Amino acid sequence: MTTAAPVLIDAHHHLWDLARRPQPWLDDPAAAPIRRTFTPDDLRATATRAVAGRRLHSTVVVQCVADVPETADLLALAEQEPLVAAVVGWADLTSPDVGDVLDRLLAGPGGGYLRSLRHLVQGEPDPHWLQRPDVERGLAAVRDRGLGYDVLVRSHQLDQAIRLAERLPDLPQVLDHAGKPSIARRELADWEARTRRLAGHPQVVCKVSGLITEADHHTWTTADLRPVWDVLLSAFGPDRLMFGSDWPVADLAGGWNRWAATVDELLSGCAEHEVQALLSGTAAAFYRLPDPGTAPAPVPAPAPVPVPAPKGS
Repeated sequence: MTTAAPVLIDAHHHLWDLARRPQPWLDDPAAAPIRRTFTPDDLRATATRAVAGRRLHSTVVVQCVADVPETADLLALAEQEPLVAAVVGWADLTSPDVGDVLDRLLAGPGGGYLRSLRHLVQGEPDPHWLQRPDVERGLAAVRDRGLGYDVLVRSHQLDQAIRLAERLPDLPQVLDHAGKPSIARRELADWEARTRRLAGHPQVVCKVSGLITEADHHTWTTADLRPVWDVLLSAFGPDRLMFGSDWPVADLAGGWNRWAATVDELLSGCAEHEVQALLSGTAAAFYRLPDPGTAPAPVPAPAPVPVPAPKGS
């Protein structure tokens, strides 16, 4: 499945309301610039840059904390918010009741927008977390409900993702943030080897997202990202890559529009069908998004809107 119209889908962004739910990870001093509430209207005001002539059309909002009520809130928001076309949620994969939890989420407000699950494996000290019997049982419950799985690992944990792809070949998987290559340290050899092995599994696709926060936040250039881009294009091909902003985390390293402009530059030389796949088609297929003809109209380019200074910065 691919989208027919030339639109842009942001396959990875976050929203949070600090008055409703704390985000403990924002206590890190480095996160001070984004230690405030972010809403869909903030995204509309921010995402004004076109990519290959395509403006933001719809989005996939992704969980932040290991908390089922957050997922329920995101689903309810998706039911009311035209911009949000799908939700990547969280449930405790180790729980024997995970299937029941998923069933309640799917039956609840906005449950039809739940398309994938995610766990912050990057923070798990167990080097075999994704191979734990209870986790594999939980992932089977995800698969059995027609959902996908967003794999969030760091580059040294990619072997877990490879084993997951081997052991559950019928679970659709997307690698978030390209497996977090060590761009700032320019240590890409091991990441490349593991990424190419993972890409050998056809049920796995990859998000071109989060790269700027893996680079030096203050000095990165397009040239720093191009080696990663080239590996991803070679390993997965554009039909298995999708654009994601990782906003508002991206604000720590340049923001939505600078990342969009960088992707625009990196796409130079790609054929139209490759651009279409990377900017909308792959995300639409993986997350089973509606056709652009029935989804909300693209976000127009607004007049400049002053964005409030982040609290706590």
